[in-house]
Amino acid sequence: MPLKPPPPLLTVHGVVRNAATGDPLPRALVRIEGDAATGALTDGDGRFEIPGLPPGPQIFEVVKPGFEDRDAGAGDVPADDAAGSTHNVVVAAEMPDLAFTLAPTNAIRGQLELSTGDPAQGIEVQLLKRAVQDGRAVWQAAGTAKTTSDGRYRFAGLSDGAYAVYTVPAMDSDTASMLVAPGSGGNVARDGYASVFYPDARDLAGAAKIRLRNGEQAQANLLLTLEPFHSVTAMATTPDARGATPAATAGRAGLSYTAVVLDAQGHQLPYQALYDQSAHTIQALLPDGTYSLQLTATPRFTARLSPGTGGLTLTQDGSPLVGTAEFTVGGHAIANLRVPLVAPRTSPVQLTLLHNATSPTQPASNPADGVTVTLSEAGGWIADGMSSMFAQGNGPGAMDTTYNAPGSYWAHAHIPQKGLCEASFTAGGASLAREPLVLSLSGATAPMELTLRDDCAKLTLALPLALQAFSAGEEPFYTAYVVPDFDSSVDLEPVILRPTSGATVTVEGLTPGSYHVYSFPSPVALEYRDRAALSALPQAGQAITLTGGSSATLTLEAPQP
Repeated sequence: MPLKPPPPLLTVHGVVRNAATGDPLPRALVRIEGDAATGALTDGDGRFEIPGLPPGPQIFEVVKPGFEDRDAGAGDVPADDAAGSTHNVVVAAEMPDLAFTLAPTNAIRGQLELSTGDPAQGIEVQLLKRAVQDGRAVWQAAGTAKTTSDGRYRFAGLSDGAYAVYTVPAMDSDTASMLVAPGSGGNVARDGYASVFYPDARDLAGAAKIRLRNGEQAQANLLLTLEPFHSVTAMATTPDARGATPAATAGRAGLSYTAVVLDAQGHQLPYQALYDQSAHTIQALLPDGTYSLQLTATPRFTARLSPGTGGLTLTQDGSPLVGTAEFTVGGHAIANLRVPLVAPRTSPVQLTLLHNATSPTQPASNPADGVTVTLSEAGGWIADGMSSMFAQGNGPGAMDTTYNAPGSYWAHAHIPQKGLCEASFTAGGASLAREPLVLSLSGATAPMELTLRDDCAKLTLALPLALQAFSAGEEPFYTAYVVPDFDSSVDLEPVILRPTSGATVTVEGLTPGSYHVYSFPSPVALEYRDRAALSALPQAGQAITLTGGSSATLTLEAPQP
């Protein structure tokens, strides 16, 4: 049988435009992903032509310095910068011209001036960006810069969004040592420049939020005032064997010490606190203000020979100790600050399983296998969104928990086992989806209970027929969120629907109850835990109620661009 001849190669035409102005973009590179030899630069009218392509699906990339290839998000929070960086194109004969857009990136520049008139050279400037993580708005680190010899700094290539700028504390002399000789702390004061948020605030709450869009160039100048920094010298203590007189522990063999400086609200500040091995003290240099010092003493790991195998294993010699001490710096040094250390308490989580299904789908011998709980910081500060493991369990009963530093946290339940979903997650009856969990050195203030159920529902989302009618050109895709109207600590994953992949997606493991489904014609990082943000969307979500063990189908309304 003669071989069937390959289909003829095709030529693709198109145009690239500036997303902000609609003007054509010359010298933008349009290429096929993974094929450096296949591509073309746009001409003066923004047009390009790529010959020799086989029919069928291809992934296109569009690149130009000073621009980025992305789709706009919802509200002030766009999707991940890389979410719209490629285009699925079905190449076919007589297909229409492709039309791509690139958005101009933004920049923040500024100049630091010192109250002394000296050059503000080499001072570190930090950039924060408002982003969405797990359905909540957070501030995340977005860049670091150092000032030039004339005090200037610049952050370029920034996506649309809201930003904040602050300086890292700086001493007036780079050669000045922070560590203080024993007994001389009361005589030590060095001048420096405190951490300042633009335009003139000591914390993020008072910072100006710099909103950038469509290639804007913002100016953020800062004036830093020289002020005294006073030494703070602390010693870690623990009760003695009789539980009476505190005994110094700093310097005890087998312990390593780490310390962080917090403000009065418990937010971590960008001031260093170091352990002085020779003096067995923790030391910091701080401007006037109210602070707390949070100290952790961690036993070192020891390498030991394993019996029988002869191999080395690392074992930790004991459990960590933690402690905090509040203090105020007011015009003079602080010496002999005592930080009482205690063995931290973990907070037990009770895992409960409700059997609601008429025909159980879980193996009776091992229900709720691999359930975990993570915590993300929720103090309204720079560290918001940073996650850590908290609890894990295999079946009903007490979950194994780990120590987390004192603070305010959002709890997130992760339920990998099919057929199980969250019924509730509470601490003392309060929903942990609505109220953050507050941990102290003694653990949580109320008992926690994570309750699962086994009569979860399924929901199949389908594109309407009008959106499925696609045969050639750039394939559209749509993002949907299935948002519960009730409290839930489970994180939502966006659902992506494409005409060529069947135009349907089934979401499993849904807790029975009422939902709203929100759909978008682009990638979106949605603040689905903020009811006010959902109400402000241009389109109201589609309401649907799911009953226990049910399977439902919802045809999405055509989202408006």
